[in-house]
Amino acid sequence: MAYCTVCGTKLQPKFLEHEGEIPYCPNCQEFRFPQYNVAISAIVRNPAADKILLLQQYGGQRNILLAGYVNRGEAAEQAVAREVREEVQLAVQQIKFNRSEFFEKSNTLMLNFSCQATSEQFTRNQDEVDQVQWFSFAEARQQIAAGSLAEKFLDAYLDQL
Repeated sequence: MAYCTVCGTKLQPKFLEHEGEIPYCPNCQEFRFPQYNVAISAIVRNPAADKILLLQQYGGQRNILLAGYVNRGEAAEQAVAREVREEVQLAVQQIKFNRSEFFEKSNTLMLNFSCQATSEQFTRNQDEVDQVQWFSFAEARQQIAAGSLAEKFLDAYLDQL
């Protein structure tokens, strides 16, 4: 962040006790802590908890986890339920935090959760999802986009089982 988001003045580094060097606006006389986006990704299991839902989006050919941004005022767990419902028309339960990682490319803190769908019968949102399919755990490991953050989240989740 090079400029104040309130007045546009160039920010200067300034020491703040217990925090270190923080961007500071000399005009507003306020510290400007880093801002970033927050998104969720979801490891969606079927009702029998033996398959994982992977999808392809926006013309991509890579299988990924379902994901989306957290809306202002929304809890991350609410975002999981909303995004799953919006993208594949499934209700979910047992939403549990898995892990997080900052994704520099989009300035986004990714929060990964696991959840269980109440049905295997999905209907994809054709505006957002090109392909969607249930995979066994072993198949999901093989089919997830290699080198992706989704792969890291999925592997960590499956390794804990």
